Amino acid sequence: MTINNQRRNLMKALPAAGVTLSIPAVAATAPDPWLQAQGIIDHVSKPLVFRKKDFNITTYGAKPCKLSKVKAWISHEDQEDLGTPAAGATDCYAAIKAAIKACNAAGGGRVLIPAGDWYCAGPIVLLSNVNVHLAKGAHVYFSQNPADYAKYGDIDCGKNGKLTISRWQSNDCLNYSPLVYAYGQTNIALTGDDWTSILDGQGGVPFNDAGDSWWTWKGKQKTINSIGQGTTPNFKAGKMSENTVNPLNAESLATIAPALTEAERLLIQGEGDKWRADAQYLPALSEAGVALSKRIFGVGHYLRAPMIQIIGCTNVLLQGYKVQNTPFWQHHPVHCRNLVIRKVYMHSHGPNSDGFDPEACDHVLVEDCTFDTGDDCIAIKAGKDQDTQYGPSQNIVIQNCIMHSGHGGVTLGSEMAGGIQNVFAQKLVFENANWKTNPLNTAIRMKTNMNRGGFLRNFYVRDCTVPNGVQITPSFYASLPGSPIQSKTVATAAGAIVTFDCDYTPISDNVRIRPPIVDNIQISNVKASNVSKDGKTASCFQAIVILGPVASDYNGPQPMPPVFPVTNVSISDCDFGTPVNTASPWFLFNVKNMTLKNVTIGDKVHNTVLSA
Repeated sequence: MTINNQRRNLMKALPAAGVTLSIPAVAATAPDPWLQAQGIIDHVSKPLVFRKKDFNITTYGAKPCKLSKVKAWISHEDQEDLGTPAAGATDCYAAIKAAIKACNAAGGGRVLIPAGDWYCAGPIVLLSNVNVHLAKGAHVYFSQNPADYAKYGDIDCGKNGKLTISRWQSNDCLNYSPLVYAYGQTNIALTGDDWTSILDGQGGVPFNDAGDSWWTWKGKQKTINSIGQGTTPNFKAGKMSENTVNPLNAESLATIAPALTEAERLLIQGEGDKWRADAQYLPALSEAGVALSKRIFGVGHYLRAPMIQIIGCTNVLLQGYKVQNTPFWQHHPVHCRNLVIRKVYMHSHGPNSDGFDPEACDHVLVEDCTFDTGDDCIAIKAGKDQDTQYGPSQNIVIQNCIMHSGHGGVTLGSEMAGGIQNVFAQKLVFENANWKTNPLNTAIRMKTNMNRGGFLRNFYVRDCTVPNGVQITPSFYASLPGSPIQSKTVATAAGAIVTFDCDYTPISDNVRIRPPIVDNIQISNVKASNVSKDGKTASCFQAIVILGPVASDYNGPQPMPPVFPVTNVSISDCDFGTPVNTASPWFLFNVKNMTLKNVTIGDKVHNTVLSA
């Protein structure tokens, strides 16, 4: 394996640089924490400045393409005939790369993608002082073939391809390039004129004769009683996926992490060989302290690339375009500072099609966006296992957005080992437009467990509506043997307006040694309305589900660290509509002093303090 030295040096420097990236903010314990939110908005709202010169991709050889129809997946369960670049279409990868390089070398400016259909069989890599802009009517179709994203990375990994420094579900790795990528850049923008300016990941378009697409690599679904997402496109038992044991992975950590003790190795690997599936193997490498240079995936592996991933960048603008049908997470900024995403339409109903996942970022504004997703609309992340070098996600404001389909509307976690703090969400509409067939699972969500640990503190939500409720039937995750939380009993996967889950998919993590801490949550003026479905008129299954840390899940050395309850949750001036489960409008476990003030659930107003 050969490594580009410049990229390797940057790779080493970024964790250290993280110490200087955090800007002090007004204390979140101030009398009015929303003053801090306004300070964050003011801080990031200064417009970015680019040199006024255009670099049109047609000057560098780009040519529009003709389209043909192909039967493709548009969600977990549905197919349609979609337009895709016809055979023989001009690949605009080299032209777009040349335009960006020329713009950067000239001191910056705007790289223009004009109206028309464009085929790109490789990543768009952003550079400092460049605004890549899609004109009205510009539609970029990225190649749906994963192999095209193992050709152009800076790190030559031999038979695995030329790969890119990436993060996959909050673990560092060398992998297929994201379709739009930036690393260590300053003053960058990705913009469009309107929602006819489209970046299309073609995540459900087949790339082989068997009909497999990026989405097939998800593999077996784990959620119990999911609605509209019960299957994976073209997947069947025995087919390779991220959850299928990959024979290319080591048979034992002893061969790649010989310094581990036998007890450490057994803890990380768990029972059997399930840990050798790519989605479990990467976290195992992190837990074992294996260097990034040895976490090689790409060709022969099944970790899907994010659509847009921006790592270690400062002063970033994402604005005014539509992204659709993405292979994996739609936007994944990591360790970025001063980032604004505004007026972006995120539409992808495939597996893990999260809309926006800021990770270990500082000073972020999300506003005027619309989310219609196959997973969480927004999911704030902060590292997993040992990959916490970038610290917490913090100082984030989410406002004036609309959420349609998805798992959680505003979600924190599940990968949050580095901590999350100072998050503000206001004036949101959890529209749940697809409530009949593919409902929003929950509006306000936190998820972690005894592996993902971390902390959540200073989370504020106000002035939101849920006009079509959320999913009115419960969905579940399986529990560990011996847990006080029995499987199929607590609706943490779907069914509540507010869900705080500190026991998220516990069977997925072999190492469970990091109790999470959740403190200081304030939710006010959230109004939910009922819908009528299957003979029921309701807004949810239960209004509130708060499952605190489950101490019995711990499997590390003794003495066990303290396991604290969820504390200082205040819910006020809310109307959560009518739950299906009127006998138990909420569920609490390991929660201390949750205050309900003027909270209407069904026909009853609650003013009480609860612990469990």
